Amino acid sequence: MPPQHNPALPTLGGKKPSYRERVADALRAALIAGELRPGEVHSAPGLAVRFGVSATPVREAMLDLAKEGLVDTVPNKGFRVTAVSEKQLDEYTHIRSLIEIPTTAALAATADPGDLEALRPVAQQIVTSAAAGDLIAYVEADLRFHLGLLALAGNDHLVEVVRDLRRRSRLYGLTALVEQGKLQASAEEHLELLGTLLARDEEAARAVMTRHLGHVRGLWAAP
Repeated sequence: MPPQHNPALPTLGGKKPSYRERVADALRAALIAGELRPGEVHSAPGLAVRFGVSATPVREAMLDLAKEGLVDTVPNKGFRVTAVSEKQLDEYTHIRSLIEIPTTAALAATADPGDLEALRPVAQQIVTSAAAGDLIAYVEADLRFHLGLLALAGNDHLVEVVRDLRRRSRLYGLTALVEQGKLQASAEEHLELLGTLLARDEEAARAVMTRHLGHVRGLWAAP
């Protein structure tokens, strides 16, 4: 994998993330996308070269990820990526479906059209990242889009719960979808979802979101 550009995540809720937080977000995206696999041990200097950043924020970010249980520290070596069982992933997605589907569908009746349109560039970035095969950018933009939508419901705690569940997910099948040329179709569902919300069609929005989350189970099944 070629070195990544310095991670740059737009803010959510008006809070500007620190450089350390931006590096941590990029590392989480790499974990979710399967760029960093369970059992692998990575040193901070090695990851710094890989991501095109300095070692200190990487080391600090990995310590943050260790507190979240996403990696374990390995003395004198670095950090080992922790495994997530299929049962855990099933449970995460079940909880997400209970929260995200009805909350997102309800936005068809409540969300301001201007706020929805403001998310269109992020949805388009998901499509662009899919076309380029940039999985880390894809995962980052996908997280921003869905958390941005949920934020429109006005429940900050709900957003944080979903943020945590999405961070713990794994989408190892993304690479296979890129190779098969199928990731773009999944990416375009974000634009389709926006269209249903702007059309004030709650049932259509529910159907698109249900279909979209239904794809997640297959994405972590790939080796």
